Amino acid sequence: MSSFNAMRGLEKVGVEFEITGTENFRRIEGPCVFIGNHMSMLETMVLPCIIEPYKDTTFVVKKSLMDYPVFRYLMRSRDPIVVSRDDPREDLKTVFEEGEKILASGRSVIVFPQKTRTRKFNPGEFNTIGEKLAKKGNVPVVPIALKTDAWNNGSIFKDFGKIDPSKKVYFHFGEPMRIKVRGVEEHAAIIAFIQEHLEKWGGKSSG
Repeated sequence: MSSFNAMRGLEKVGVEFEITGTENFRRIEGPCVFIGNHMSMLETMVLPCIIEPYKDTTFVVKKSLMDYPVFRYLMRSRDPIVVSRDDPREDLKTVFEEGEKILASGRSVIVFPQKTRTRKFNPGEFNTIGEKLAKKGNVPVVPIALKTDAWNNGSIFKDFGKIDPSKKVYFHFGEPMRIKVRGVEEHAAIIAFIQEHLEKWGGKSSG
């Protein structure tokens, strides 16, 4: 409900949403791993109310968000997989151990493989942790391409930036895919999917 209220609040100040491709995850039996680019705080706030009516889901989030003013209530309600971002090896272990249990319980997981939120999509910073988790849990992957720069990063506090209603928000969910072997081909396909839609929407990509 807090996610829905966040979306309604954005719409009230003039932000327009275009959400397409939800049938691609609605038709999946059981859980999946959602993998998307990470542009702003907006997707963290809004994705639950788009996905949750059809699939119980949670996030992989950095530890600082669990104690962040205002946002902590939404984050804690999702019972997420929490990583420190200080120790990559330990974070990977946490995602695999907790993620596998969550998937086995029937819940889906949303992963943003980039190190940080950025307006410019850089494939080199888009890691394969989502594909690895999906393979380990034997569930499909659903790619998400998104453009959410209507919510700007703040100059003092990164999460508290200005809202720009002149920028339309886009979410597109792609066709589900199963990870084969090491997932190299699937990873390349997800990157191409995101780049294609960002270019279509007038977004930025560095490769």
